[in-house]
Amino acid sequence: MEPSPPTPLALTALPATPIERLRLPADLSGTTGSNRARGGTPQIAAVDDLAAVTAWLARYTDTPATLQTYRREVERLLLWTVLQHGKPLSSLTHEDLLRYERFLAHPQPAERWVMASRKKLARGAAGWRPFAGPLSPVSVRHAMVILNALFAWLVDAGYLAGNPLSLARSRRGAAKPRITRYLSHELWQAVKDTIEAMPGAAESATERERLHAARCRWLLSVLYLGGLRAAEVAETRMGAFFCRRDSQGLERWWLEVTGKGNKTRLVPATDELMVELARYRRAHGLSPAPLPGEGRPIVLPIIGKEKPLSRGALHLVLKEIFALAAERLRARGPEWESRAAVLASASAHWLRHTAGSHMTDQQVDLRFVRDNFGHASIATTSAYLHTEDDARHEATQERHRIGWTR
Repeated sequence: MEPSPPTPLALTALPATPIERLRLPADLSGTTGSNRARGGTPQIAAVDDLAAVTAWLARYTDTPATLQTYRREVERLLLWTVLQHGKPLSSLTHEDLLRYERFLAHPQPAERWVMASRKKLARGAAGWRPFAGPLSPVSVRHAMVILNALFAWLVDAGYLAGNPLSLARSRRGAAKPRITRYLSHELWQAVKDTIEAMPGAAESATERERLHAARCRWLLSVLYLGGLRAAEVAETRMGAFFCRRDSQGLERWWLEVTGKGNKTRLVPATDELMVELARYRRAHGLSPAPLPGEGRPIVLPIIGKEKPLSRGALHLVLKEIFALAAERLRARGPEWESRAAVLASASAHWLRHTAGSHMTDQQVDLRFVRDNFGHASIATTSAYLHTEDDARHEATQERHRIGWTR
């Protein structure tokens, strides 16, 4: 028989635990929350807050990366409001959420909220906590944007009477243009120069340094030339590369990628990308071209079994590259500090925006950019669309290049 939920007083002494293990007393469950919608016909079957946020998260099950991010932010809020603030989520006011926003920048007490271990722990581990440390101002804003979307949806679903975050101050006056996060051609060149300056090519390089440099170069190549997401790189295998003849009898290489929404698309594997793939595979003692159905991940670990790197591990590799590139820029003098700061904040998704921006700079047809990036579904059975695929391959190959100098 399941133990009875602890009293609110006992809850305040508990460490923060994953929401799937949380058991709440009735007065904190949200069944009688002060912001619950009264009257009308609710659009979801949830009777308490945990069920309501679970219904919201279920909308993102086909996009694992988004689901993970949204669950983290909802979990943090739900744990804070019941364990530390002593209120159900459906009773939160605007003032409560201002307090929570300040809490994100300084989650205390640390022993309850912050992991002591620098190593990421499994959710079931005794030392697991919701935070690795205080959130930066950018991360706090991002968290509040996600929570605003949650509350707005719960209002639309007839679960909440109002959105306590809708009172957040709005920016008055002329709307500011949205800044797309991408690297200018100058900064992109700085990143490439950093890769080519890595010690892996030197005669004195260790085996690990050599393989690390090869991996960095290949990762940058496939993200930029293919416009892939980091999650797509983590999940794609070598056997996804394949060759087929076009309508003129010319052999063209393609990469089959399954992305957001479990949608599959074909990405042109240009001659330049295939050269980089062959170079990378030779560094690991493999044949230049992958075999049909080959199960190796397209980014290989440096040591150990050929397990695919996680999306988080790929992000760490990229952050290291961007940090090294930023350091090299700072060494040029103080006038480079602002550009170095841009590089230091870059991430995998910046490369996707960078690739798209540079392709349009080279006047690649926007339809081809759209299809390369998977912004629309692709049909390959029609002869007409197959001809369009060939044109997309040719335009991508001719105009979108990475241009390694050596």
